[in-house]
Amino acid sequence: MKPDVTFADILAARARIAERVVRTPCPRSIPLSEITGAEVFCKLDLFQRTGSFKERGAANALMLLDEPQRARGVVAASAGNHALGLAYHGQLLGIPVTVVMPRFAPLVKVATCRRLGARVILHGESFDDARVLAGDLADREGLTRIHGFNDAAVIAGQGTMALEIMEDVPDADVLVVPTGGAGLLAGVAIAAKSLRPSIRIVAVDTAAAPSFSASLAAGHPVQVPIRPTLADGLAVGKVGDRSFALAAPLVDGVVTVEESEVALAVLRLLEREKTVVEGAAATALAAVMCGRCADLAGRRVVLLLCGGNIDLTILDRVIDHGLVVDGRRWRFSVRVSDRPGGIARLTAAIAAAGASVREIAHDRAFSGADVFATAVEVTVETSGHDHVATLAEALVREGFDVHPANEPA
Repeated sequence: MKPDVTFADILAARARIAERVVRTPCPRSIPLSEITGAEVFCKLDLFQRTGSFKERGAANALMLLDEPQRARGVVAASAGNHALGLAYHGQLLGIPVTVVMPRFAPLVKVATCRRLGARVILHGESFDDARVLAGDLADREGLTRIHGFNDAAVIAGQGTMALEIMEDVPDADVLVVPTGGAGLLAGVAIAAKSLRPSIRIVAVDTAAAPSFSASLAAGHPVQVPIRPTLADGLAVGKVGDRSFALAAPLVDGVVTVEESEVALAVLRLLEREKTVVEGAAATALAAVMCGRCADLAGRRVVLLLCGGNIDLTILDRVIDHGLVVDGRRWRFSVRVSDRPGGIARLTAAIAAAGASVREIAHDRAFSGADVFATAVEVTVETSGHDHVATLAEALVREGFDVHPANEPA
């Protein structure tokens, strides 16, 4: 497909939506700069009314509809944030909105879309399943389909984020962009490169849905299998043909992150920046922390924290997972004497090493032939991987045969 979104389109989109979206800040982060060795800035587009950058493209696309299209309404497939943007701005503009969401969509996004007056249909196990039904509804009901990442007006709207970034950090060296269907990537790359041709654009996808990196390797959009991921907003099996054609020539690098890295990034942003982000947004920090994003030391790096709609029902699990990855929660098993004082000796050794017992469970029935010993599984809180190693060494010195539990992938 011939690229058909220009810098002029993005400038026009900014003027069109200026009174409808928030101009979000892009402050320097001292703690993240210390962690990464780069000069890190965070574009806080999670401060949009619905918690996501998707409002930009949704508002622009809705405002470009003619009167008959506005009267009939629109339909879209979305894992959540595009649906939220359409529902919110559709309500403000008086345009009926139907959204088809995969069944795995976070509950908070489903509930909010309904509260904003959208007709919500849950269908299928993937974004692609939802996309097919959205197309059928558009044909049957005469609705205008607004694609979440492959629509020209949507891409232009997303690009307005880069205009703000370049005003706030005009000497930025690198933009790190979470990438699913590549609509945000395309818009941001066009705008940023137009203003500063030397700027590097780094796309980030997830190993659970590596659609952009696979497509870049193939030279054209390809379908990839997707797995459940903390970055549900990036769970797209195939990038858009328009968004790929626009983005691919402008991207300087791609980093694919693992689930454990995403969980750790969510934890770091929560602790160091006091900012709650969803997994998709956290991939930007994950890419910088994982060490596979080259030559960032001392450079001015902007992380696009593009969404904050993490489902609270899984936030505690993400935090727990991040703590394990960070070495601040460790589980191991040992055999101890089942005579009085056996477990007390173990807990005393743990306390002496400066760790705190979170959970302890012992099992006599499946502890082997020695009826005077019991298997004990212990979860402890520690200060990090070095502390875990120190604790393990101390337990071995005390005569315990320590068997670490498998760490999460």
